[in-house]
Amino acid sequence: RVPFSCKSCFCLSCSKKYVDDFVSQVSSMLHPGVTYRHIVLTIPKQLRQKFFKQRHTGDLLSAFMKCGYECLEDVISTVKRKALKIGCIVVVQTHGRSGRYNPHLHIIMTSGGINIETETWHNLGFFKYELIHKKWQYHLLTFVRSFFGKEVNPLVDELWKKYPNGFVANVGKGEVPNQCKGLARYLAKYVASPPIAVRRIVSYDGQTVKYWYKDHKTKSKKFEVVDVMTFIGRMVQHIMPKFFQRVRYFGLQATKTFKKWAKVIKRAVSLMKGVVKGAYQVVKEKKYRERY
Repeated sequence: RVPFSCKSCFCLSCSKKYVDDFVSQVSSMLHPGVTYRHIVLTIPKQLRQKFFKQRHTGDLLSAFMKCGYECLEDVISTVKRKALKIGCIVVVQTHGRSGRYNPHLHIIMTSGGINIETETWHNLGFFKYELIHKKWQYHLLTFVRSFFGKEVNPLVDELWKKYPNGFVANVGKGEVPNQCKGLARYLAKYVASPPIAVRRIVSYDGQTVKYWYKDHKTKSKKFEVVDVMTFIGRMVQHIMPKFFQRVRYFGLQATKTFKKWAKVIKRAVSLMKGVVKGAYQVVKEKKYRERY
């Protein structure tokens, strides 16, 4: 038997290879001795329709990912009161737990940054997470206004008034594994997984599909029954445009300057006792025979 692949991340079987390749790639892109944090940046429901209409080109999501990186670099520079360059691995996810269109960013961020002038490493440490909420609101609404133009001015003004405490930004508190293999696997489930797993489909009678998801607010199971075409529509709306890169590397993680910053970080981190957590494990790519 010779297995063939459809090369699609939307396929539950073929996405397995994509996950393995992704884990190997990410594990080699993390800086040894640097701790990382997991942050989720979301958008308010009023903007989802705007994003949905622009889903076919990928231009909006590309700019959206860069906006997330710029926001976090601004946050860290504000906390440390000096201009710092950070590293981010940004993954865009367009589906919520129920399968509806809900674009948001999963970001693995270096817990600190480099002062470019002095080439010294500054560890982030504790800071008030409320700062991210306000900064994210400012960066996102500024980006939306510049991308869509004057037509969104009334909506942007409404969002400033409706959310005086900023937009939702979840900061992981220890959930992200500190070993590279675990970290890459953790992130891979957001990159390669289809909107819902097969086990969540309760029944299908040829006309309707019944499935469940865990509600964020109630923390309990919710069941939905929809006709089959609606269900298919909810799934395929999350297929990205051809050649779109769902994973982007920014700052200290950027592929073009990775080797340059790796040397600077290694030298800077070695001078700071207590920061080094040990070298990350580099996961080798699986061969065809091993995978089969």
